[in-house]
Amino acid sequence: MRQSAGHGLDVGSDVERLDEVVAAGVRETGASAALLYMRQPGEKVLRLALVSGVSPQIAAPWTRVPVDAPLPVVDAMRQRRLVWLGNQEEMARRYPRLGIVLPYDFMLAAAPLAGGDTVWGGMVLLWPMWHPPQLSEHERGTIATCCRRAADVCEQAARHGRALPAPEQPRLLTPQPTQADPARAVAALGFTERLPVGCCALDLEGRLTFINAAAADLVDAGAASLLGRRPWEVLLWLHQPHFEDSYRAALISRRPASFTAVRPPDTPLLFELYPGEGGISVHITPAAQPGTTGIAPAAQPCATGPAEQPQSHAGPVSATALYLLTHLAAALTEAAGVHDVAERAADQIVPAFGPQGMVLMTMEGGRLHIIGLRGYSTDFVSRFDGAPVTATAPTTYALSTGAPVFFPTFADFRRAYPDAPRHRERSAWAFLPLIASGHPIGCLVLAYDQPRPFPPAERAILTSLAGLIAQALGRARLYDATHALAHSLQTGLLPQTLPRVQGLDVAARYLPAGRGTDIGGDFYDLIRGDTATAAIGDVQGHDTTAAALMGQVRTAVHAHATAAASPGDVLARTNRLLTDLDPGLFTSCLITHLDVVGHRARLASAGHPPPLLRRPDGHTEVLRLPPGLLLGIDPHTDYTTTDIALPPGAVLVLYTDGLVETPGTDIDDTTHSLARRLEEAREEDLDDLADALIHHAERNAPRHDDIALLLIRPTSDGG
Repeated sequence: MRQSAGHGLDVGSDVERLDEVVAAGVRETGASAALLYMRQPGEKVLRLALVSGVSPQIAAPWTRVPVDAPLPVVDAMRQRRLVWLGNQEEMARRYPRLGIVLPYDFMLAAAPLAGGDTVWGGMVLLWPMWHPPQLSEHERGTIATCCRRAADVCEQAARHGRALPAPEQPRLLTPQPTQADPARAVAALGFTERLPVGCCALDLEGRLTFINAAAADLVDAGAASLLGRRPWEVLLWLHQPHFEDSYRAALISRRPASFTAVRPPDTPLLFELYPGEGGISVHITPAAQPGTTGIAPAAQPCATGPAEQPQSHAGPVSATALYLLTHLAAALTEAAGVHDVAERAADQIVPAFGPQGMVLMTMEGGRLHIIGLRGYSTDFVSRFDGAPVTATAPTTYALSTGAPVFFPTFADFRRAYPDAPRHRERSAWAFLPLIASGHPIGCLVLAYDQPRPFPPAERAILTSLAGLIAQALGRARLYDATHALAHSLQTGLLPQTLPRVQGLDVAARYLPAGRGTDIGGDFYDLIRGDTATAAIGDVQGHDTTAAALMGQVRTAVHAHATAAASPGDVLARTNRLLTDLDPGLFTSCLITHLDVVGHRARLASAGHPPPLLRRPDGHTEVLRLPPGLLLGIDPHTDYTTTDIALPPGAVLVLYTDGLVETPGTDIDDTTHSLARRLEEAREEDLDDLADALIHHAERNAPRHDDIALLLIRPTSDGG
């Protein structure tokens, strides 16, 4: 059932159990296809671990999915609920990138593999359009059970120290073949051979597994040359988007499809495709009306020398390549900085376009710098990082001429560059210059393990691919420059270091989540006076106005706190200042006076998220303070001060809403989840604890807001 290799004995049984869970989900819900995603600890991508019912090539654009990608499985994991798409129109409206690459009729459900506070991955199931418009209660229950079982497998593996590794390539789960009666098999073969019409079979990958004599005669090719290969890749007159797209449509929608193609010189043939669980049966007959929907014969592709340019007539481009190129373009529009572009390009190119290796380089200061790679060791490529563009190399040749360079074989490469190193058994290369606004900005290198002729159609696709990446890198460079400026302004408004206060251990974290010139309004401070005062707040908005107001609020809080005002008075005075300024923005704030000698704390809140308190015995609670009105609304607002015990060994956690705010999830649930993590924490060092709380917040969903975090722990030497 499972086509995989290289899994260690310690995780083999876990992988088998996951395969069984997915197979059961497909079988008991009647789904036509399934995909299983896993998330590795510390990674910001989901990896496709298992595919059933469709070709991994069709699923290639989603082999690696960023955790903030607009996709059903990401939303299901973030919201911890099932996502259902009942038709193509709804899919195109909610997830246009998915609709672009799979413009076929099917239904889809995505559900999270969730256990406790952890989401381990997600499962996606597909159905044909004859499925009812909604899932039945039985189907929903089956999906929930399968996801829970899969989460249990992941949780048990992690508990025993054998986290499940997601493979670089997804496993293909194929249906168990039925044991055929030899006599019946011989009879069936004889039956097909006697038919006057053509019959053949394609597997899920589109490769021919059977063809009868009549079909071989009709397509004018020997069976031996076709078996195990995709027809549109062998028969040049079928190398048109129409055939491949019909195969994709039949496989995804599970509906019959048909088209007419012209076998040179002038023989029209009708192809009828009938999809099933394990592949597609194809019926071939002479067409009744020649030429009605005929496909013109394709140009013969030919390999060219390493430095030759693509022919002017690129020939037909495959349907899959067109869809993949469109998907890459959409994915790159969502990339922000240069690092995002490099990661998203690598995630798409290697699984979808076929290379086994990829290196992405940008040019700065007359040198080429590597910003992304796949399929190469860091040791091997480090020798090229920082190489001058004057060096004799295919990358610099492509940059200087502005034209792509292709090497179909290792002999071609060695002939042009005899001293160039070879990585493992790489046997073909494409060096593609990245041109933005008419200027070279870098080079994309693709490498293949087998010789590759690079026909004109493929060269056209790869050249277009390089153009898309170059445009994205041009935008990303501007983003990085503006973001660096914004981050510099942001950090300049926050304390560089916190003062040391005898009797207190303190740790702070600030994580910006804005993009481009967005500047957050989150702030924190620790003020040393007659008593120590901790402050944390969040100004509404993400722009320079919010940043300027944040600086004013922090200054006002600092001034009033050093004047020995109570926490409630500090907030009231700061509130009057903000209403006088009338900035049009509101601010949440929490003030805490810390009595180090008496081991007590006095707190007041202006609409700020409630602090957490872990007592010395580990018991943790959410402190429900009187919320108070946000600052800047009503100048006459009073703020209540609450007094609590804060003994040595207790930990007080102050934070902004970015730590607990997740779209689609109740903030009380995420706050209590954070409190549970604090209670269960074994980290003794406050800095380690702060990192653990940040990791907890980021683990199950991407953060869409800034995070400020301040941890305070009294010690026994305070008085």
